[in-house]
Amino acid sequence: MLASYATDPQHSKGRLYSETLTPYRNEFERDRDRIIHSNAFKRLQYKTQVFINHEGDHYRNRLTHSLEVSTVARSIARTLRLSEHLAESVALAHDLGHTPFGHAGEEALNECMENFGGFSHNAHSLKILTKIEHKYASYEGLNLTWEVLEGIVKHNGPIKTNTPKFITDFNAEYDLDLLKYSSAEAQLASLSDDITYICHDIEDGFGADILHIHDLEEREILKNYIAEIRAKFPNIEQSSLIYETVRKLIHYLIKDLLDQTNQNLENYKIKTPGDIRNLSTQVVSFSASVDQEIIEIKRILHKKVYKHPHVEEVTDKCQIIVKRLFELYITDEALLPAEWIESIANAYDQKSRAILIADYIAGMTDRFAIQEYQTHYNLHFNKI
Repeated sequence: MLASYATDPQHSKGRLYSETLTPYRNEFERDRDRIIHSNAFKRLQYKTQVFINHEGDHYRNRLTHSLEVSTVARSIARTLRLSEHLAESVALAHDLGHTPFGHAGEEALNECMENFGGFSHNAHSLKILTKIEHKYASYEGLNLTWEVLEGIVKHNGPIKTNTPKFITDFNAEYDLDLLKYSSAEAQLASLSDDITYICHDIEDGFGADILHIHDLEEREILKNYIAEIRAKFPNIEQSSLIYETVRKLIHYLIKDLLDQTNQNLENYKIKTPGDIRNLSTQVVSFSASVDQEIIEIKRILHKKVYKHPHVEEVTDKCQIIVKRLFELYITDEALLPAEWIESIANAYDQKSRAILIADYIAGMTDRFAIQEYQTHYNLHFNKI
């Protein structure tokens, strides 16, 4: 049974375009299925998390990451008696707007769009879900519920400044209440993302041989976990040691999130979903000490993994691909696929054309972007 402060799918604000309810799924389950069946979701399997697609079969990609986030979010939501289907839907869709090559690709595309309003993967996620996906005869996009769209747009909190134009324009048509916090389900999806990526980037960093045991032992909590595991399993292989350490860290973070959130619900006397949205702070949170621990672990990952010479070398080359593809298409729009050429022909100014080109590039997978670059610039990417 859902808690009184949970977002009940039976009381959803509905969809931009009204539809008949289905008898065998609630509305948030229906949204989850639409997200999974979308082309953008399928393409996540060939989009970078940290290590690009061809570097190894066992590294996370955006698809496996999104699935991992959704499992964590669903478990936490169930324990808190929140709507696990809403949390799952937000978690599955939160990265749909990412470009090829992860954050490196987004930074490069944002630079290309500097004179045209910039590029935001969060705004692009909304654009995919409400405009770019074409599956249904009656409307553009997936026609998701208000609660799922709100959760995706505001999963990192209210949007009060520097609002991307597409979000502003959509909000004028379908008010997502940008100045208020989102549902508890969307909040926990965001923190599930934090739990998942820091833990699994540790694992992938070791798999790439650029992170080492002594790096983790800089944090007392991880040092203690490693000592406990070694004491219990003296002959443990390093890969298993890392996996067991990450498992302990995940459980620790989830338990703290549950304990602190339950305390917040009590302290703020939360009774309804409206109480959560009208609060001046997040109700789903870690304790202050664990928040600081997460910051320190992120610093280790930033220094040892994201800024590692190998990762930076590949990042630089990936950004060159994105920037040169943008230059290529903005100079010669005839190189785009036919349906995109038709859209650009209807664009009324240079900014509108640039936005369409950015949308096209953002939808590329790593391997398709590399293929396009090889076709036009004869890059031998396998040498990277």
